[in-house]
Amino acid sequence: MPQDDQLIFADHVGRFYARQYGFPPMAGRLLGYLLVCDPPQQTIDELGQALLASRSAVTGAVKLLEGYGMAQRTRAAGERSDRVGLDPASRQPQNFDSAVHEEHAALFREGLALLADAPPERRAPLEEMVALAEFLAGRLPELLREWHAHRDRLRASGRSGQGTHQGEDAPHDRR
Repeated sequence: MPQDDQLIFADHVGRFYARQYGFPPMAGRLLGYLLVCDPPQQTIDELGQALLASRSAVTGAVKLLEGYGMAQRTRAAGERSDRVGLDPASRQPQNFDSAVHEEHAALFREGLALLADAPPERRAPLEEMVALAEFLAGRLPELLREWHAHRDRLRASGRSGQGTHQGEDAPHDRR
């Protein structure tokens, strides 16, 4: 049975992800719980019981987190149920995909084309959005390299609390 402080943490994560990213609260709660639960992989039924949620609510949250590459299902030989845990690759920084920002810039330029004859003050918000998206697309690859160097120094010093996990060193272009 989960500890009260684990459920409080899961609720805090759920509220943050709902507010910041528009996640359904259950998906954020599940993410929070998966970060602190023991054992780290649990069945849908175990997760539902721990989070006081229906099987369908947990299953929907798992599907959403799988879609974002944050959770994964595994099944050991001989087991009849999947176990859900954090995806080891999810420890990679999210939102470092410069292609997303390149796509944003192209989208905003499309909007600017619609306003080709509009006064400058009408075009200004889209022009700024294009500039920001282009700036981020240009800077993110370097920031990702800096993060990996920083993370490697933390791991080497023993301050990160984790060793290198399989599949963790390759950058992942995820949402």
